[in-house]
Amino acid sequence: MTKQLFNEFDSVSSKQWKQKIQFDLKGADYNNTLIWKSNEDISVKPFYHADDLKELQKSLGTKATEWKICQSIYVANIEKSNLKAINAINKGANSIKFIIPSETVSIENLLKNIDLDTTSIHFELHFLSSNFIEKNAFISAEAKVYYHTDIIGNLAKTGNWYNNIKGDFSQFESIVTQTKYFSINASLYQNAGATIVQELGYALAHANEYLNYLDTNLTKDVKQSIDVNFNIAVGSNYFFEIAKLRALRLLWKTVASKYKINTNCHISATPSIRNKTLYDYNTNMLRTTTECMSAILGGANTICNLPYDAIFHKDNAFGERIARNQLLVLKHESYFDKIDNPTDGAYYIESLTNQLAEKALELFKDIEKNGGFLKQLKAGTIQRKIKESAAKEQQLFDKGECILLGTNKHANPDDTMKNELEIYPFVKTNQRKTLIEPIIEKRLSETLEQKRLKNEL
Repeated sequence: MTKQLFNEFDSVSSKQWKQKIQFDLKGADYNNTLIWKSNEDISVKPFYHADDLKELQKSLGTKATEWKICQSIYVANIEKSNLKAINAINKGANSIKFIIPSETVSIENLLKNIDLDTTSIHFELHFLSSNFIEKNAFISAEAKVYYHTDIIGNLAKTGNWYNNIKGDFSQFESIVTQTKYFSINASLYQNAGATIVQELGYALAHANEYLNYLDTNLTKDVKQSIDVNFNIAVGSNYFFEIAKLRALRLLWKTVASKYKINTNCHISATPSIRNKTLYDYNTNMLRTTTECMSAILGGANTICNLPYDAIFHKDNAFGERIARNQLLVLKHESYFDKIDNPTDGAYYIESLTNQLAEKALELFKDIEKNGGFLKQLKAGTIQRKIKESAAKEQQLFDKGECILLGTNKHANPDDTMKNELEIYPFVKTNQRKTLIEPIIEKRLSETLEQKRLKNEL
């Protein structure tokens, strides 16, 4: 298009808009009335203009037209899990994430009758074994199969290595050499209460520990063929979460280019558990819907929705069907797969993306300056910072300033849940010996819900 629409109207500058708003406020202070500050210390303005940006961000190359609907399946029984996967594929899923608890699981039987040409497969391993992956070399190299192995993520979550630091990194190197792939579990930080800036900065520093190791120990050819996956938890701050995924891609391009490896990354997104509630649990469907929307618009490659009853029910067909159908509606009825880069050029999102990326990069540099992610994790610095952020958010929730509808706002006093609990929905504080303090995931509403459950008894 060479002729712009409405070019007969004079353009309005950012300064002119602000003057008009100030006039309409009739003496009220512009900054105090209309600007609010996020937990990331970002001042959010009432409007955004091209003048606010030095230049529009170049397209990040995301392909929202190709995002995958993923079904997560815990493999307790191989035959049942295989049939469950086939059923999910027949009902619209085009990606399956198998959660593998032990080395005894037969991948060949698990993948029986699954078309790997049209379905991508993710294996989340709850153990560390390069031999297990070597046994599965029968899978075609053209198949889209991803092994999620994150030894530092396991240390952060459990407080222990699988075996020891030397043995774990040796196994990790062997796995990456075979698969040309490694994964970062950044969802842990968000679910534990980290801010978006912390989540991005820690994810980047976490990945950089691997890059440092692999840069020294792998050949040039292997390094250049490596792909990276970031597992991300998506919260309910709609536009910020869109910008978060965009910022992550920007940051990864910056770091990966220094190592001369693939600057594109795969992002697997799942709704956060931090804001999910036990009472008025159907509200969780609204939360997960907007979170999945943020993930799509932010450029996630694979989205695995969280069932509305996941925190208190065991896996069940109804909850999983609803979760899958939410994604099907977004893709096929809401047309969230028609444009590759739907947020490109949106001044607000562009501004948020740049600010989050800049702040996260500053945090990343500070971590590296002070010895790197592993050193700060062992010293307890990462854990302390996350707990401080979580405590601030918890305080806002307790004061009613951070609202979860049906829980600390408009709660139904007649709503009872004691007979619904199939799994324990609260953090357990079992004492165990660990090398470092683990990072603990915790929902905002846990303490309030425990009090309500006691009153039900």
